[in-house]
Amino acid sequence: MEKTVYIFGHKNPDTDSGVAAAAYARLKQLQGFPNHVAARAGHFAPQTEYIFKKFNVPYPKYIPDLIPKVQYYMPPKADTVKGSRSVWDAIGKMEDAESRALPVVDENGSYHSLLHYSIFAQNILTVMNPEHKTAIPTSIGLIQRTINAQPIHVANEDEIFRATVLVGAASEEEFKKTLAEHASENIIVITSDREAIHAACIAARIKLLIITSGYVLKKELRDQAAVSGVSVIMSPHSTSSTAMLIAYSTPVSVMADTDIPTVRLTDPITKVRPLLQNSPCRCLPVTDDNGKALGVISEHDLTNEPNIEIILVDHNEMSQAVEGVEQYKLREVIDHHRLGTLNTAYPITFINKPVGATSTLITQLYQESRIPIPKDIASILLCGILSDTLILQSTTATDADRAAAEYLANIADLDIQTLGREILTAGSHLEGRTVNEVIHQDMKEYREDKAVYTVSQIEVGNLAEILDRKDEFLQELEAERRACKGIFSALLVTDITQLSSILLLKADEKFQPFVTFPRLEEDVYFLKDVVSRKKQLIPLISEQVENSGL
Repeated sequence: MEKTVYIFGHKNPDTDSGVAAAAYARLKQLQGFPNHVAARAGHFAPQTEYIFKKFNVPYPKYIPDLIPKVQYYMPPKADTVKGSRSVWDAIGKMEDAESRALPVVDENGSYHSLLHYSIFAQNILTVMNPEHKTAIPTSIGLIQRTINAQPIHVANEDEIFRATVLVGAASEEEFKKTLAEHASENIIVITSDREAIHAACIAARIKLLIITSGYVLKKELRDQAAVSGVSVIMSPHSTSSTAMLIAYSTPVSVMADTDIPTVRLTDPITKVRPLLQNSPCRCLPVTDDNGKALGVISEHDLTNEPNIEIILVDHNEMSQAVEGVEQYKLREVIDHHRLGTLNTAYPITFINKPVGATSTLITQLYQESRIPIPKDIASILLCGILSDTLILQSTTATDADRAAAEYLANIADLDIQTLGREILTAGSHLEGRTVNEVIHQDMKEYREDKAVYTVSQIEVGNLAEILDRKDEFLQELEAERRACKGIFSALLVTDITQLSSILLLKADEKFQPFVTFPRLEEDVYFLKDVVSRKKQLIPLISEQVENSGL
């Protein structure tokens, strides 16, 4: 079975990141790879939400982290067995599936217990122990199906009862004494062509008479059995084989293990591993939140490769990727940012070009593949380019971005300037949003040798919205700096009307002297004509970090 390939933007996805993931997943699906799925590790900002809703494109799947979980390691096939079936049926199903354990479910598919060879051996030995008098829970129907018997006269075949099994091998007199000793019990008698035993059983009104080796019951005895309410079936096996198979007719729910804990698909492997070590079969049943059985995970499954692989778009630095991504095989990277610290143990497809938006690169991949771009995808790709290049006015905008925007606008029948202003306005409103939401909506973490820092960015139509709440933002930036143990945390606020920015920055006191931007007031700096984080701000900051030696 093919692995699921998740296509992730960076963990605090902006519009270009979310659009690139969705559009590239659609391209892969159109190329015949339905196992490629767009994903996101964070929640979308208002601008991105607006775009996906406007063009009716489903959001990428929300996966907050890729910490190894049960769902990434358990086998795809989920065999179960109903608790009303016989142990014989269940064992056969386990052998066919080459499974060490089988979840037992009720009629609605809800998990009941786990059948595994250890518990089966333990219970079957108890049932078949000749030194202990044991009543076997079963039904006539289960017995009939287990031994492939021919019914002669059967009543209440699905009724579960606790049966005392006797073998009619003694003399007639001795056998009658034995019957009398068990008169109050539900008796099953197994015998071959002993007519006297047949008659005694019918006279004693036993529960079930099993005639073995294909022998036939006489007609008059058959009629008496029907009148007396004695069920009669004919086994194709010998008496000894039939007696042994009777134990396997027990309902699987009786034989299965009810003490093994269940786990969920989302449970981390760190929690599951010790439970597996303590499980007698080294397996655990997996259920959903409603208790429905989904399958089994074993210790052996954890030694296999996970069932997912990853493609990254709009980033290539692991500090910006979804948490836990390093646990999985990385297949591709498509990006337009600086090269970070990414390394792999194997060759991958790596596309990195100095354009204004990853959406431009995805557009080019559609063109190179000669696959028509669906109108809804063309629409959001155009939004991705216009958002990341400030309607093609940013210094990061290239001829490739402008050509891609014209191409997409023609497909989607949209006006570039009108759409650009619409989506920038949709993302510039801060009313009702917390400072935490604003700072984290498009925050990236960077590493320069041992130094760590974060830079967030937001576009606004009026800088006063930020400056009026300056103290709140600076307080949140300081909390973020301490949380990531960084030398500073900053928020780049871009004025989309003036195409300049201010920078709010909270820094370690050792780094503060190396900040050389024009200062408006304490911790607030003016950056004339700076609108791009990746092309304009980060190169300047990297130089300051290098000069600090931190």
